[in-house]
Amino acid sequence: MSDYNFDDGRPKIKHVNFRNNPKQPWYVFAGLGSILFLIIATAVGGWLAYTSFRIEVPAKHIAILIKNTGKNITNDMELAPDQNHKGIQREVLSEGRYFYNPYHWDWKIVPMVEIPTNKLGVRIRFQGDDLGYAQIIAWEPNEKGIAPEVLRPGRYSINLLLEEVQLHDPVIVPAGYKGVVTLLSAPLPENPNLPVTAEAGKRGVQAKTLDPGTYYLNPYVTHVSLVDCRSQKFELAKLDDMGFPSKDGFWVSLDGIIEFRVKPDHAAEVFVIYNDSKNDTNTGEMIDEEIRNKIIMPNARSFCRLLGSNSSGRDFIGGQTRIKFQEDFQNAMRKSCDPLGIEIIQALITDIKPPQRIATPVRDREVNRQKLNQFKQEILQQQSEKKLAVEKELVLRSSLLVKADQEVVTMTVNAQREQEVAITKANETLGVAKYKLEAAKDEAAAIVARGKANADVIIFQNEAQAAGWKASVAAFGGDGNAYARYILYRALAPGYNNIMVNTSDSPLMDVFKSLQDNATTKP
Repeated sequence: MSDYNFDDGRPKIKHVNFRNNPKQPWYVFAGLGSILFLIIATAVGGWLAYTSFRIEVPAKHIAILIKNTGKNITNDMELAPDQNHKGIQREVLSEGRYFYNPYHWDWKIVPMVEIPTNKLGVRIRFQGDDLGYAQIIAWEPNEKGIAPEVLRPGRYSINLLLEEVQLHDPVIVPAGYKGVVTLLSAPLPENPNLPVTAEAGKRGVQAKTLDPGTYYLNPYVTHVSLVDCRSQKFELAKLDDMGFPSKDGFWVSLDGIIEFRVKPDHAAEVFVIYNDSKNDTNTGEMIDEEIRNKIIMPNARSFCRLLGSNSSGRDFIGGQTRIKFQEDFQNAMRKSCDPLGIEIIQALITDIKPPQRIATPVRDREVNRQKLNQFKQEILQQQSEKKLAVEKELVLRSSLLVKADQEVVTMTVNAQREQEVAITKANETLGVAKYKLEAAKDEAAAIVARGKANADVIIFQNEAQAAGWKASVAAFGGDGNAYARYILYRALAPGYNNIMVNTSDSPLMDVFKSLQDNATTKP
């Protein structure tokens, strides 16, 4: 059962009790179905809109945008100038999630441009202003054509619908080489004929070369030619017969080894002057062959023929002529090749083949001459050995004399030193004796003085004692005996408290008796 409230003009379902009213009107179920349908339709529509508007750009990819609505572009335009025009847009979408209206926009997911290791990329733009006359490089960013900058190894967000990226190898200048730079697209030099190399930054071969290393250069802008500046050797007779007619009309053949190298500071000049395009290969220009054919061989052949024609055939069999020819050949090659930028490290004549008709007799004569010189050298050697033996004996005798003189000098010096030492010790002993004598004299005088002083003291004491005694005796009237008894009684009195004798003729009483007798006898 349902109640309706029509106060506001809209029916409202206030309460529906399905349990008590199992039979409900059909419009109740229709309303519920409509609500459920709306919820499902909203969810499905939202999901469809989310998936249709969403642009998921995965890793290492970009999205190229294409506008479907807007202003039409003109026939001379390859892309839309902004988002208000139809066509391919310049900006691309990088990795991430974006939302665009599919009615107005279309997009294309493509991988990013990846430049591998040890490669470089050259960009070729398909849109922009046309290049000027005789111009192949698009120096300005709004021009159509080859861009001068290069892409190093890595990934780049580039719209491949508007431009192309070509892969090329970087320029590697190995150790011992110099890279000669040729600018293919640059302003023309003011004077294309002078000097040999072009001015810096002008079209042509540059005077400054590249040191060993790796360089990422646009092959449409810069071309690098490798010039080997390392030491190289080759045999003269390997390329051509290095023969010449002698002064007497005989043909003399020779062979040699020349070691040379291109001066690093002159690599560009040597390349410009002596390089030939027919020697160019995939690995580089064979400039070393041109140097051998155009510089070294002509100079070597010219020297050999000019100098060889001034000597006879038999002169080249002897050692002196060959040595002189070798020295002159090396000096001449260095002098002629150095101004051309080629350094001759060594130029050796390894073999000289004189005419066989004169070779044997001249060789025999030369052998005999060498033997004669050998015998002369042996004689001189024996004389030198004899002279050396005499000089050794003289040196030995001189050394013995010197040794004897040294011994005499040593003994003399030792004797003089010992004499000086003995004299010094005697003088020291004499001085000590003198000091002891003076000391003894002083000590004797001191003993005499002490003895005299002691005697004087004793005399003075005796005189004083005698004077005392004399005064004491005078006190007893000049009676010495009385004074003596006084002294005796004074000495004995303290020692006797009582004297006990039985008779008067006791020996002890004899002492006092004698004193009494002496006292009575005196007048």
